[in-house]
Amino acid sequence: MKNKNVQIPYELFLLLLQYHLMEYRQNEEKIRQGLEKKMNAMAEREIYSRYKTAPTEEEREKYRKEYLDRRGIPEDFRW
Repeated sequence: MKNKNVQIPYELFLLLLQYHLMEYRQNEEKIRQGLEKKMNAMAEREIYSRYKTAPTEEEREKYRKEYLDRRGIPEDFRW
């Protein structure tokens, strides 16, 4: 895997700095939620990219369904 950069909100960055450098531990829940939100967004983006670049129609459909499931789109609302 290549080294990649990840952007996070400024507020989350400050909370992480406080947690690690100043040992300010009162915002652990906010940090956890912020990191989970970012991780989910990255996973959804990866699945979407696979859907758009899949070499076969079967793989494209598989990743499309997986992406829509993660996004919580109901079956009867899909194209």
